[in-house]
Amino acid sequence: MCNVELVEYNNELLEGNGSYCLRSKKKSSGYLNKNNWLNNRFEEGLKYVQVIDNKKQVGFIEYTEAEYSSRVVHADGYLVIHCLWVSEVGRGYGTRLINKCLEDAKKLAKKGVVVISNSKTSWAPSKEIFLKNDFQLIDTAPYDFELLVYPMSNVDEQPYFPNDWEERLKKFNNLTILRSFQCPYVEIATENIIAGANKLNIPVELIDLKDREELMELSPTPYGVFSVIYKGQLLTFHRLTVHSVIKKLRELS
Repeated sequence: MCNVELVEYNNELLEGNGSYCLRSKKKSSGYLNKNNWLNNRFEEGLKYVQVIDNKKQVGFIEYTEAEYSSRVVHADGYLVIHCLWVSEVGRGYGTRLINKCLEDAKKLAKKGVVVISNSKTSWAPSKEIFLKNDFQLIDTAPYDFELLVYPMSNVDEQPYFPNDWEERLKKFNNLTILRSFQCPYVEIATENIIAGANKLNIPVELIDLKDREELMELSPTPYGVFSVIYKGQLLTFHRLTVHSVIKKLRELS
């Protein structure tokens, strides 16, 4: 591990090296949107840390204070991990990145660190690496979401999910996309929804979530930054192929 280093990004490094996800398509709208999103979030204290092995990008972690987070969780006073990704497991990359987050939480005198996991999709981190690093599973939500916490102090109230997911869905009857560019794959995910809907002549309403307050109010899942709702039901919270979009829309029509 002597050639492995952690590099904390800022606006200058981001401009020079770019973000990790979708880096093979640096001219795509999704990649550009993500980098613009990161540039705006650094001022809020968001941390974007890459792990470099022999000068090669092999993983990253992204986290921020809960008050600015893109995940739907009540966790004031905590850091929230948005993403953790490594190109190869078993090399210790993930643990090093998690430890960096824990160190920052201690420096900031935070109550702890939380992360939202989902075993059914790669759009959210899997919980195993966090359980190995002493996180605790404390809450669950529909669609296989789980909330894990690494506590750093004794507090009376732990972080928790909202409990009005069904009520949120009922607000939307038309085919509606809720999105934020925290994830670069949201752009292609949006395009596939629109392409599938066009095949069936179904109009699409697109809502770009402008801030955390709106995200916390409207998102029907803890993931927060991408949701597709039709006739009061969740179509998806992650990318689908155009074929899958058409199939799901027909099932709900």
